[in-house]
Amino acid sequence: MDGTSPPSAREAQNDRQPRTAQVDVTGETQIAALAPLLGSRDLSLVCLFVSPLADFDDVARQATEVFDHATVIACTTAGEIGANGYTDGQIVATALPSASFATTTLDIRDLSTLDPQSQIDRVVQARSALASQAPGFSNEFAFLMIDGLSMREDELTAMLASGLGPVPLFGGSAGDGTDFQKTHLALGKAVLQDAALLTLVRTACPIKVFSLDHLIPTERRMVVTRADPSRRVVQQINAEPAATEYARILGKDPGQLDQFTFAAHPLVVRLGGRHHVRAIQRVNREGELIFFSAIDEGAVLTLAEPEAMDQHLDRELNALAQGTAPAMVLACDCLLRRLEAGQRQMTHKISKILTDNNVVGFSTYGEQYRAMHVNHTMTGVAIYPAQDQDIAK
Repeated sequence: MDGTSPPSAREAQNDRQPRTAQVDVTGETQIAALAPLLGSRDLSLVCLFVSPLADFDDVARQATEVFDHATVIACTTAGEIGANGYTDGQIVATALPSASFATTTLDIRDLSTLDPQSQIDRVVQARSALASQAPGFSNEFAFLMIDGLSMREDELTAMLASGLGPVPLFGGSAGDGTDFQKTHLALGKAVLQDAALLTLVRTACPIKVFSLDHLIPTERRMVVTRADPSRRVVQQINAEPAATEYARILGKDPGQLDQFTFAAHPLVVRLGGRHHVRAIQRVNREGELIFFSAIDEGAVLTLAEPEAMDQHLDRELNALAQGTAPAMVLACDCLLRRLEAGQRQMTHKISKILTDNNVVGFSTYGEQYRAMHVNHTMTGVAIYPAQDQDIAK
């Protein structure tokens, strides 16, 4: 005997849990600094949420070299969620150890020319192969990252749901701060635009995929009477110029409409017995409203008012922790929620709630949940500690 003790159950459990770390992008980005925090030899997947201030190509190259035994995926953000909640100018990393996670990632390129059936077939085949690779990991979820300026999220999410079957999907649209100019994804060293990355995960850890929002529909409704769905543009509401009519309903001057207005006064549609946000991105020069997600003529939009975000988020995350607290909550959080938190001077409160509940992730240009592309929500997966009986196997 060499006198070395076998790992304790607690040590073995820690080796099996998801991990997170972050580095600042100012100065020379040092991805290598993440390795001792995440480990680099026993990982199935490393996911990076990258501030648009970073040199994204260099980050992808460095990460692929440092984590050469793992699949590396990355996207640009509209802000990061890290160790201290809402943050900016960071690279936030999450890692899934191979002891309790098996993953496979599909790159879906050229979103404007998708062949739906071939992509559905790829998803079905990948899910089957992963099940054969990790039959002992009984819990599954799918994580989607997509170009946030592609305007193909609605179509892609609905299509992927056909191939995933019962596997719950969540995801987020890559961002570019509040600039809306360019977003990037990476699979290894390959930097992509007009693309999406779908990661299938099987795990021994209990999981719960969720979506939440703090919006309450009012009685104030309006009808889209002219739109260009291909561009997500609404030209008329109630047969009046869209921005003018939206402002009138709010009791505001059209010149006052900005991102903070849209964050504070979102619109929802009712589908399948639930309300889903159809958030406004901006007003263009013609006075048309540009939306973050699919919109069409005839849609009945309902004005929603927010519940106190901090109270709602605290309640919802506490519910996820009933019985056992998650080891990590990986979250895609709409940019509009971050803007609203800032406008209502509750950024610090929200950040503390996120930190207290082990939430990491990024702010998005839109979120995906099961077969839907949505806005003004937080979607994610709560990953709970691997069970002792699993560690003993």
